[in-house]
Amino acid sequence: MKQNTGLICCYTIKNPTWPEYSYSTESGVMCLDFHPTHPALLAVGLYDGTVMVYDIRIKGNNKPIYMSSVRTAKHTDPVWQVRWNEDETVKDLNFYSISSDGRVTNWSLMKNKLEAEEVIKLRLVVDENKGLNENKKETFLYGLAGGMCFDFNNYDTHLFIVGTEEGKIHLCSKAYAGQYLETYEGHYLAVYSVKWNKYHPKIFLSCSADWTIKMWNMDIARPLMTFDMSFAVGDIQWAPFSSTVFSAVTSDGKLYVWDLHQDKHTHLCEHPAMKKAKALHVCFNYEDPIILVGDERGGVNSFKLSNSLNKGPLVYVPTKDEEKEKAEDTVYPTSEELELEKMN
Repeated sequence: MKQNTGLICCYTIKNPTWPEYSYSTESGVMCLDFHPTHPALLAVGLYDGTVMVYDIRIKGNNKPIYMSSVRTAKHTDPVWQVRWNEDETVKDLNFYSISSDGRVTNWSLMKNKLEAEEVIKLRLVVDENKGLNENKKETFLYGLAGGMCFDFNNYDTHLFIVGTEEGKIHLCSKAYAGQYLETYEGHYLAVYSVKWNKYHPKIFLSCSADWTIKMWNMDIARPLMTFDMSFAVGDIQWAPFSSTVFSAVTSDGKLYVWDLHQDKHTHLCEHPAMKKAKALHVCFNYEDPIILVGDERGGVNSFKLSNSLNKGPLVYVPTKDEEKEKAEDTVYPTSEELELEKMN
């Protein structure tokens, strides 16, 4: 296989030595996402800007059932993330993508083609007090920021956050495609991942090439917490079973797991996930106490969570409201801090 081609492999935990299905692509694969309720559908984003959809039920066919093209407004730069839309009220199946070309696009699966709808163009944010002349100001204001990652709010699906190559995080809405609702400045290098808390509507995490993980409240412009990891942080992920447990992977090949309810200041678990390879992605299993870590050399390693980090089958399972309350007690700012922030 040529070096500039890509490969998708679908494995099962029962047989990790050989994929159940594999698909070759004409460009490197940057991201993928299985549909939450139609698990046979797999959305994929490529290095050349193409997005495509595979149906893994179709055996013996290596071709996607949908693929973007120049005619359907494909991205012009690498696609860094794809995400299926979980809104079941929408008639047609659809997914979102973000690219270095500065566009967030919604792709609808029509009868015989992918139909693109622009969600937002990521305009560069410029400080007008830097003494630039008018011509330069106008150039910067109408330039596009490179999109790296995004995530939709679990409670208000119109709201989503976007991380950029410039280190900024923007709060956006599907209803206001032409502007940002808020911009969060804390990172000074590319933001690799942003993730909303699954139990609290205002808390989210971000990680960056600047070696840090930051926790934010949607209503506050500064981060609530910062974790310095001494290496670039490739990915972060909230645990599906807790409002205070999250994991991260770093460029020195290590996996970290926190439980802020047990310790706000340091991680509970550190593991050398990869040998001499950058760890790029991390993912919790939604049913079993398993974490998957992918590296830059194409390896995927699985880890089992200890009992102290996993709720376990015989332990009381908290409700969503109880998890939200736990998050508020652990990381959410007090009403006095919120008022002070508004005054400043």
